[in-house]
Amino acid sequence: MGTKEEGQLSLLLDDLTALEEYIHDLFSFSPLPICFVSPVGVVLEVNPAMEKVSGFKMEEIVGESLERVFKKEEIGPLVKETLGEGFVDGKELRFFPKTGQEITTQVFTRTRKDEKGEVVGYFLSLLDLSGIKKTEAELKRVQAALLNILEDTEEARRKAEEEKNKTQAIITNFTDALFFFDRDHRLAIINPQAENFFKIDKEEVTGESIEKLHRLPNLHSLIEFLGEEIKEISRKEFMLAEDSIFEVSVISMRRDEADLGDLVVLHDVSREKMVERLKTEFVSLSAHQLRTPLSAIKWSLMMLLDGDLGPINKNQKDILQKTYQSNERMIALINDLLNLARIEEGKYALSLAPVDIVNLCQSVIDPSEESFKNKGVNFSFKKPDQKAIQVSADAEKLKLVIQNLLDNALKYTAKGGRVSLSLKVANQGVRLEVKDSGIGIAEKEQKRVFSKFFRTTEAVLIEPAGSGLGLYMAKNIIEGHGGEIGFASKVGQGTTFYFVLPAQS
Repeated sequence: MGTKEEGQLSLLLDDLTALEEYIHDLFSFSPLPICFVSPVGVVLEVNPAMEKVSGFKMEEIVGESLERVFKKEEIGPLVKETLGEGFVDGKELRFFPKTGQEITTQVFTRTRKDEKGEVVGYFLSLLDLSGIKKTEAELKRVQAALLNILEDTEEARRKAEEEKNKTQAIITNFTDALFFFDRDHRLAIINPQAENFFKIDKEEVTGESIEKLHRLPNLHSLIEFLGEEIKEISRKEFMLAEDSIFEVSVISMRRDEADLGDLVVLHDVSREKMVERLKTEFVSLSAHQLRTPLSAIKWSLMMLLDGDLGPINKNQKDILQKTYQSNERMIALINDLLNLARIEEGKYALSLAPVDIVNLCQSVIDPSEESFKNKGVNFSFKKPDQKAIQVSADAEKLKLVIQNLLDNALKYTAKGGRVSLSLKVANQGVRLEVKDSGIGIAEKEQKRVFSKFFRTTEAVLIEPAGSGLGLYMAKNIIEGHGGEIGFASKVGQGTTFYFVLPAQS
């Protein structure tokens, strides 16, 4: 080869080197994510833009399969088309960067061949369509909203009209009596049931003020009950006549914080009250009739146990003792039912007098301590600093409440557990707490704890015997004293019952 040919060859080699460097620079500085992939789908090289969009460093992605960032079922057909056709122009594929968050992309490929024309791999580049897709979806949404705005407006008007008609139909056919007073306390709406109950004519009372309604004989008692300000009420009893009793609720109607007025709802509970009264009378009569023979059985059993009717052997004594205990439970249940009847008849009167609640608690605790020891439950009485705390109370009935709370704590606290009774003097009065580490009360059952005859599911499993009246009567006794009773409980962590009595004036 001559010197001239060698010079031309050297020049061509320099041009080729420069071209390769140019291609490499173009590959490196391209804003489009590009990678070079082998025919079998292994990533051989990536540019910085691909590193950025994928989140993978070059050393993390090179040598990995394309299936690392694409779904196999999507990238497979694309590779097959690339190797078959030599290119793919703009096919949508889901791309999964290192973060795992899916990106919608448009993929372009071109095969790369060697000097013999053999395919040595292919270039793959991406175009992120996420922003375009988002904008496109937003434009479609806005377009749909604009196209439907007139239709929506008409639909809203039609629905408003329907709702108005429905509301009017509900008011007209509602079985409860309804009065609606506007924000100026003028009667704006009255339904037929209210007209019927109070024997009034809608035309004569609609638009009238509270003052004028108060002067009407048929509405005088109701307006007296509601008061001139018509404050909110929740299910408060109102007696229109001896055989006509209503539960009254007053609801303040608001829209966007604006005062619209007050809705008064009167639900007729006359029949329910009559049935309740009959049930109470039946319970009272039955309990009285049962108590006499049970008392006779009790004294007969005591005579047998005491040997007044002759000696008995151990087996006989055991059977008689169990019978005596069962009879005692029956007498206790009868007494609870009688007390329940007295409460519901309003005859469970309290005899209030000054009482030292510290001594009262001690008188309940002393006979109960043996029961705590026998079961292996640790009991403590946390007394206040004062040696004596005076409250105005019915001592016997208050003892029943404290005894009930202690008995429940003992029943539902396992061996090795803890029960404490504590007294505190607060501004609002005297607070007594009975805290245990027992089974607790499930949240779904807590609303019914003070209901008559209610016992929790867990309580029934642990102690089948029980009337479910103890806490109901405790609530009535404490509220009869002008006090408050409540509790806090978590399943498996225990329960704290408390009551607060007002300070002695």
